[in-house]
Amino acid sequence: MYKVIQWATGSMGRTSLRRIIDHPDLELVGVYVYSEKKAGMDAGQLAKRPDTGVRATSNIEEILALDADVVIHTPRITLPYEKLNADVERLLASGKNVISTAGFHFPDAHGDGYAAPLREACLRGNSTLAGLGVNPGGFIERVVMAATGFCAQLDHIDVREMVDASAMTSPEFVFGMMGFGKDPAQEDITKGPLAALYTNLFGEIFAFVGHAISAKMVSFEPLHELTLAPNDLAIGAGVVKKGTVAATLWRWTAAYDNGARFTLSILWTSSPSLHGGETGGHWLVDITGRPNIRMTLDIHEGDPSAPPSRALTDATMAAALRGIPDVCAAAPGFFSYAAPGAYRARL
Repeated sequence: MYKVIQWATGSMGRTSLRRIIDHPDLELVGVYVYSEKKAGMDAGQLAKRPDTGVRATSNIEEILALDADVVIHTPRITLPYEKLNADVERLLASGKNVISTAGFHFPDAHGDGYAAPLREACLRGNSTLAGLGVNPGGFIERVVMAATGFCAQLDHIDVREMVDASAMTSPEFVFGMMGFGKDPAQEDITKGPLAALYTNLFGEIFAFVGHAISAKMVSFEPLHELTLAPNDLAIGAGVVKKGTVAATLWRWTAAYDNGARFTLSILWTSSPSLHGGETGGHWLVDITGRPNIRMTLDIHEGDPSAPPSRALTDATMAAALRGIPDVCAAAPGFFSYAAPGAYRARL
């Protein structure tokens, strides 16, 4: 039985909380919330479950004092990217392993200035830090990298993701963190703090790929694009006004010293009709070399009445919770799953 603390109770956190309460091998011992309105509420009430006897708190000192094996850390990603680090360092130093869905997938990508305090906290607390999920933290690192192992020669990995945000209901997330509704004449989000945030987050994948294929990154270039609303678009979170950002394409390409390149494109859209009517929630992968490989991963909801985003939330939290025994058994420091049999130019 693993003693678990749930950190934050947004959409990801509530899903995680339900899974923890329902799981036969997990014991919920604490819940951290940011909202004072939620503080003092029973975890079962937050998760639409019977009362558990565990009450939420907004006091980190109470969380640090708990005896727990692991903290499931599911806050929203914030500006700046490293804003979450201070709390995570305190959790680690208190002796608790941390599994996050909000970063920490490959901390060494940012250099010692970023990674060293986190690693030192792990050593002080004899604890382990892992960033797990679907993307980042799962699909590319564990599935796409495994597929490259079928190549005798690797030239280019091209991964394209689309997420349909039309049914998302959080204005703070859709119009804030996703950048929808921005007027490009007043603010170019492809060059500002938002672009830096996503470069830091998804840049960890590029560092992991280099590690997996035993190659050094020699260049890393962004090529972001915006799609503007042709008319007012009513979506779950509000209205995207005509002429403002209705979709963001975050795209980067890295080159490695073994001759391989890797392109990651992430399209977040308020309406798939803006892009030829493609449906969201899937990845398309083309691996070019000898031989060429094409893959599609579709994570979708089986219940037509449920919001499309629920499937990806379920998958993300399944990956995080599945990692509990492996992270708890790992040596102090940073944890990530090894890419199974990834391509290597040299053996």
